[in-house]
Order: sequence, then structure tokens, then C-alpha cells
Amino acid sequence: MITDECINCDVCEPECPNDAIYMGADFYEIDPHKCTECVGHFDEPQCVQICPVACIPLNPEHVESRETLMQKYQRLTAIKVTAASAGV
Repeated sequence: MITDECINCDVCEPECPNDAIYMGADFYEIDPHKCTECVGHFDEPQCVQICPVACIPLNPEHVESRETLMQKYQRLTAIKVTAASAGV
């Protein structure tokens, strides 16, 4: 999750390999259905690494195991491959 301490610096959104970060009403937000905490892509969440104000803590309402995050990564990757094959 991204807290209201976000300064809208625009550095986290392009770093997300799952396109889970988007501009909300007042500051950036993370779609928990798309976020894998970078499991499957990187060793650590890229948004957390790049955030200059450290406003991206783990969301206590969406705690997931690495196994669950890997399953989500595999599902999202399969969706991207299927969409690319269909020309979407």
C-alpha cells in the first residue's frame, strides 16, 4: 500500500512490473490484485526500493505468502502472454 505521505514523485509507477501502481484521487495507489511484491520478477519490491519518502509499507489487510504471490505472478504472466498472443 502507499500511504498519504506519498509526494507523487512519479518514480514508483514505471518500476512496477505488474502495472499494479496507478494514480489515485490524491496520491498513487497499489492494486492488491496485481501486486506480487515483485515475486517472480525481482528479489525485493521495486517500488519500495525506489521510493524517496519510504511511504510503501506492507498492507496488513493483504498479507500473502511468497507461495501465494508466486501463484499470482504465474496467473498474471499467463494472462499477459494470452493477451499478447491474441493481439490485445
